[in-house]
Amino acid sequence: MFDYTFSERMSALQPSAIREILKATAGKDVIAFSAGNPSPASFPAAAMAEIAADIFRDNYAGALQYGITEGLPSLREQTFDRLKAKFSIGREFDRLIITSGGQQAIELATKVLVNEGDTVICEDPSFIGALNAIRSYRPNLVGVPMDEEGIDVAKVEEILKTDKRVRMIYVIPTFQNPSGGVMSLARRKALLELAERYNVMILEDNPYYELRFAGEHIPTIKSMDDKGRVIYAGSYSKIISPGMRIGFCVAPEEIINKMVVAKQVSDVHTNQFFMMLVSEYLARYDLDAHIKGICDLYGKKCDLMYSELSKYNNGYFDVRKPEGGLFMWLTMPKGNGAELAKLCAARGVAVVPGSAFLADESKISPCIRLNYSLPSDEDIVRGIKILCDTAAEYLSGK
Repeated sequence: MFDYTFSERMSALQPSAIREILKATAGKDVIAFSAGNPSPASFPAAAMAEIAADIFRDNYAGALQYGITEGLPSLREQTFDRLKAKFSIGREFDRLIITSGGQQAIELATKVLVNEGDTVICEDPSFIGALNAIRSYRPNLVGVPMDEEGIDVAKVEEILKTDKRVRMIYVIPTFQNPSGGVMSLARRKALLELAERYNVMILEDNPYYELRFAGEHIPTIKSMDDKGRVIYAGSYSKIISPGMRIGFCVAPEEIINKMVVAKQVSDVHTNQFFMMLVSEYLARYDLDAHIKGICDLYGKKCDLMYSELSKYNNGYFDVRKPEGGLFMWLTMPKGNGAELAKLCAARGVAVVPGSAFLADESKISPCIRLNYSLPSDEDIVRGIKILCDTAAEYLSGK
């Protein structure tokens, strides 16, 4: 067999643990608490079928032809106008690009800002897809722990004071992946103040922001950004459909211009047909009403998972009940979440170990992440019982 030599940039990267779990469990009778998938019940399939038929009847050339890198003009305008009117996101200096999912927005922001050896600060734990995108540019990735209010801004400032190569702070302030936590308004303001004072950028990743089913909305960091310090990554994946891969990024014009060039050498432009599909959906239907239906659905599924955990959890896990998003974060008093995940997998329940989300991949975590949006109610009831029974046996040996 030929001895292939890979680039230094890619040779150390490991595949996403979540993608590997999904691949290993595909087509098997497994209760999947491991995915980050929305429920298919949330997809507006009938509306999409109607719009798709109209597009291919009336404008097939537009759907099947090349488009501009920045994205379909109508969708860019609709998205920017909605963000501005509903969430006060976007200033005169900001522009918007449509990306291939929110993941590409993260990767492009890293590509245009971060050099090898620069420092990127992130929450610890954090989203594995973003961590790998950032790692691929070989920076010094520094994880900062969180508490119930979010990232520890005092520790962030300690790093900023001593490390002059910090280029970016990556955060998921609302319904954080994997913890499900929400950064307080005070922490958001403090983090923005640090970014302004120390001349660094914040990459605010917010795909779950509108999926709130309890509590009160907290303004985004980007909505407070008057000096051009925040890059805002969003997505239609969690509120319409993830398979379309329609994301977006709002940032100062100079940064967006560089991201356009970076995207041109990557995929030229986002899928033209699906951009048209989303644009027409926004024009014809009430997106806010659709999102409310999703929140109602996820609120019930979250309540069910939490109540089942409360029924069987005899001190095996510390559980924080989320107010929105897709995930529940469980912390054992001792042990290794990766070991528990293996035992659960052998019993037909897939969970993601907390170590998959750490900036330092070699560390052990006593945590696991569960998803409640995708499994059926029956699977939630059955799977939580198996999980707690497995945890009882595992912890008894520790």
